Amino acid sequence: MFIDSHCHLNLLAEEEGGLDAVIEQAQANQVDHILCISIDKASCHDVLAVVDSYPNITASVGIHPNVDQEENFTVDELTQLASRDKVIAIGETGLDYFRSEGDLEWQRDRFRVHIEAAKQLTKPLIIHTREARDDTMDILEQENAEQAGGIIHCFTENWETAQRALDIGFYISLSGIVTFKNAKELQEVAKKLPLDRILIETDAPYLAPVPHRGKTNKPAYVKHVAEFLAELRGDTVENIAQTTSANFRTLFPTAI
Repeated sequence: MFIDSHCHLNLLAEEEGGLDAVIEQAQANQVDHILCISIDKASCHDVLAVVDSYPNITASVGIHPNVDQEENFTVDELTQLASRDKVIAIGETGLDYFRSEGDLEWQRDRFRVHIEAAKQLTKPLIIHTREARDDTMDILEQENAEQAGGIIHCFTENWETAQRALDIGFYISLSGIVTFKNAKELQEVAKKLPLDRILIETDAPYLAPVPHRGKTNKPAYVKHVAEFLAELRGDTVENIAQTTSANFRTLFPTAI
């Protein structure tokens, strides 16, 4: 019924019962598929080990913008790693000016490498952006990222940024943040987004939605994002679940 389009399962291995328990809980809450996201070279290998061990879990490979600037893939290295069958996306990649300071041209260069690899493989991009909305969208447009497609994950930006993403064919993924009481602007954006371009995610173990805010997030909790969106948009949970899952399958036709 539900698909968690962005989760760091490898970071939940120490939960009680381990990953078996985390995945069983997700299945018990009607989560049919999980996309497990890499953030650096080490996690790429951890994530690939996870997806090799469980059905209905796929992976991305890439380097998060805040990872040390000395850690990089070449385009060839990234395309080789991403050529495995269960790797369906490149990322998470993008720009983050909140946690990094100084001359961040290295972030922009790394971002372009990921876009080029995604284009070569025709595998969608998983985009992280924080306090860098204009530069993020400028680079996506300049580098013709629409040739690969992708997701602006954990979307917290304004309507103008959402429109720019939609204009290049990208999807908008909403996380538990949309359920927070102080997320009024994001909630207004969520009301306006076309349903056929929305995905839902947990970003677990981070950003647990209400009613679990402040606790360790898990894929099972993606249902709370769907429930909140249904109430916010005057829709049914079943339609939110069905449509966001169909959107995921459209973007990632080999995933399921």
